Amino acid sequence: MAGKKGRQTTDAVEILRRRFVEGDAESEALLEEIRAEAEVARTIYRLRTGAKLTQQALAERVGTTASVISRLEDADYTGHSLAMLRRIAAALGRRVEIRFPAVKTAKAPSAKGKPPVRSGNGRSRSKSGTSST
Repeated sequence: MAGKKGRQTTDAVEILRRRFVEGDAESEALLEEIRAEAEVARTIYRLRTGAKLTQQALAERVGTTASVISRLEDADYTGHSLAMLRRIAAALGRRVEIRFPAVKTAKAPSAKGKPPVRSGNGRSRSKSGTSST
């Protein structure tokens, strides 16, 4: 199956995304939210198992219950809080990092076509800083 740019894929999830989500801003936003929540859950699981801890052992270090850890590792869970993520990170000798990567489809605003910046006296200024009336 060819995409808009002619790239073929056999990835079923990508095919479904292209067919049913691509181009629909609301669906794309929802999918991104779901992916982010699932990534948090996978990361908690990976860090816990990498530290060779059971859910119960991690829960004891964090000061919660195993059922809370289980819920946090569930890809469908949407209640991750920064405070709890920090507690888990501290229990695992880690820290939480938050990133804001650029969105692939969003274009950076351009200076072209923008109205000039107005100074307090009603005059517009060019990029060079000179005023005009």
